[in-house]
Amino acid sequence: MGAIAAAMAVMTGGLSAIGIGIGTAKAAEAISRQPEATGKIMTLAILGLALAEATAIYGLLISILLLGKA
Repeated sequence: MGAIAAAMAVMTGGLSAIGIGIGTAKAAEAISRQPEATGKIMTLAILGLALAEATAIYGLLISILLLGKA
């Protein structure tokens, strides 16, 4: 049961990678449409991508903790 829980926790890494890809693509589209707003777009994109990456790191830590107890 612990291995299944760890696998589900690791899935957060893959799902956050999808979210990071989508966020980066949308930021690139926004910059191409409004180059004068590049600074604001990049600030929001970096903040959002950092939060998405944090969820992946949390999932990795949880999976390591769950496998360590098994």
